[in-house]
Amino acid sequence: MKYKLLWSDRFLKDGAPDESIWNIEHAGHGFGNNENQFYTKDLKNAYIKDGILNIVAYKEKYEHRDYTSAKLTTFQKKSIQYGRIEVMAKIPEGAGTWPAIWFLGEKFNEIGWPICGEIDLMEHVGRNPKNIHFSLHSKSFNFHRHNQPTMVVYKEDIFEGFHEYAINWDEKQISFELDRKKVATFTKKKNADVEEWPFNQPMYLILNLAIGGNWGGAIDDSIFPVTLQFKYVNVYERSE
Repeated sequence: MKYKLLWSDRFLKDGAPDESIWNIEHAGHGFGNNENQFYTKDLKNAYIKDGILNIVAYKEKYEHRDYTSAKLTTFQKKSIQYGRIEVMAKIPEGAGTWPAIWFLGEKFNEIGWPICGEIDLMEHVGRNPKNIHFSLHSKSFNFHRHNQPTMVVYKEDIFEGFHEYAINWDEKQISFELDRKKVATFTKKKNADVEEWPFNQPMYLILNLAIGGNWGGAIDDSIFPVTLQFKYVNVYERSE
C-alpha cells in the first residue's frame, strides 16, 4: 500500500496548540468512566515547547474535580477516513494515569457512543505499567459487553523515550503498529453491518491524559505533575 501525506503537526511553534487543527476541551463530567480530572483550556495543561506538545496533569482543585489535565480533538477541523496515521508519543509513569490516542466517529454528538465507533490507537493505564492496549469499539462489540476486539502488547521499555503508534485503515481492516512493528489486525466480517463495523465513516482524532476512573484506578498523588508528550502527528491518504 502506498500513501501520501495529507496533513501533519510537528509542533514547531511554541505556545498553544494550532487552532486550525486542534480543539481544546473544557469539561469535567467524568466522560462515562468516572474520571477524576477536569479538562481545561489553560496553557499550563496543554502547550508546545521546543518541538514537543505537552499535556500536563496537575493535582489541584478545579470546579468539582481534584485534578486538571487536557484533551485535544480534531473534531470538525480535521476528519479522517482511511489511510495511515502515525503518532509519536512519550507516556507518563504512575498509578492513576490513563493516556490515550484514539478516534471517535464524527457523528458522536448526533448518535452517541458506541454506535458512532471508536478506534483506540493507544491506551495505557498506570496500574498495568508495561501493557499497551489497541482496541475497537462498536455497538455490538464494546467494553460494556466485554467483547471488544483488543490486543494487549507488553513493552518493557515503554517509559524510555518516545514510541510511534500507527494504524493502517481501509474499508475492510484496521491494523495497528508499535514502533513500525505490526501488533494487531482486525478485519471486517463478511456482511457486517454498521453496528458491528462502524469504521467506514469519517472520524476525528483525540489526544488526552485522563486521571483515575473506572479503568485508570487508584491515583498516586505523589506523581504530579505528570506529562504526556507528542513529537508529531502524521496523517496519510492512499495514493494508488
